Amino acid sequence: MATLSPLLKQATPVLAERGEGVYLYDGDGRRYLDFTAGIGVTNTGHCHPRVVEAAQRQVATLVHGQYTTVMHRPLLRLVEALGDVLPPGLDSVFFLNSGSEAVEASVRLARHATGRQNIVAFHGSFHGRTMGAAALTTAGTKFRAGIGPLMPGAVVAPFPQAYRYGWDEDEAVRFALRELDYVLATTSPAADTAAFIVEPVLGEGGYIPAPPAFLEGLRERADRHGVLLIVDEVQTGYGRTGEFWGHEHSAMRPDVLITAKGLASGFPLSAIAAPTAIMEKAWPGSQGGTYGGNAVSCAAALATLEVIRDEDLVANAARLGARLNDGLRKVAADHPVIGDVRGLGLMQAGEFTTADGEPDTATAQRAHRAAADRGLLLLTCGAHGNVVRLIPPLVVNEEQIDEALALWADAVAEATT
Repeated sequence: MATLSPLLKQATPVLAERGEGVYLYDGDGRRYLDFTAGIGVTNTGHCHPRVVEAAQRQVATLVHGQYTTVMHRPLLRLVEALGDVLPPGLDSVFFLNSGSEAVEASVRLARHATGRQNIVAFHGSFHGRTMGAAALTTAGTKFRAGIGPLMPGAVVAPFPQAYRYGWDEDEAVRFALRELDYVLATTSPAADTAAFIVEPVLGEGGYIPAPPAFLEGLRERADRHGVLLIVDEVQTGYGRTGEFWGHEHSAMRPDVLITAKGLASGFPLSAIAAPTAIMEKAWPGSQGGTYGGNAVSCAAALATLEVIRDEDLVANAARLGARLNDGLRKVAADHPVIGDVRGLGLMQAGEFTTADGEPDTATAQRAHRAAADRGLLLLTCGAHGNVVRLIPPLVVNEEQIDEALALWADAVAEATT
């Protein structure tokens, strides 16, 4: 008898039978507030009727039209629709299946387009588990340990983690940009550097927003040195942060954008977007794949864009994200073990630390489990697993935010007694 790999550990004890909106239901009919959203995937909620209808209709028409063999209309319509939401100038799109694949495709493109090898990532980043993406990932050793040698040409520079350093944001930004300049002067000369790759908010690394001044500093240096700037919007995109794209909280503009997760409301689909002048520098045959741009996933992605627009979900994420952040800060004020509350939009987290500022993983894990026991599903992150993150679907309402906050307050109280 076959079994699942023993390494696939569940973050919650739930065996989900069905999902609806912000809720998951188990086989006994118990309802859970899902503030994981499939790790930021189900932005339109579980089984949104318009997404379900679009996928069902497409399944009955064409399931698989391999897009370097034949073309299909859902793909063409999706490309056209993305033109309305992509940053100006990013007018060429390539589709894949997962975030890791899209990261690797962006690296390949950057190396082809510049003729350079090195990719500079930032400390605490998560870009995926495949070999190239793992080389750019420093959110924790579990993503890269024991599989080396990894892809050469990956260079790591500091990210402005103000709370970790014990500095204010401005000081952290000055440090990170100064150290990036030092990296370019010592270990990755500009003439060998193809791209910088950055998350607008560190995901697995602890839900740390990149200050606008840092992103804008990256843009200035990319322009100065002829380096491409890749923005990994796999988790931050599609309204999650209260802007359609996470980098839009700054004045920075990317050369290449990566999107996945919320793109198709749970169907596997990812993409990279770049100006045609950059995309056409990719070498012939370097872009392709059996399942990329799948017809059903594209139909779901089209419906996703329509739901986000028609239900004004980006504005909802901004408004309710502020409510969620305010409530989390009130809980933290009553429990000093939560040393920091941070996030953008509906991408919020609290970091558990001891009185002397060390990571308090045990209390974070207890609070996480206590929340699940009460019917609130959450996830942990950070290098030490001491950050608890809240990422509800963007269709969440005020009552559900307040219910989650009440459950979270009770869970933290239990974990700290």
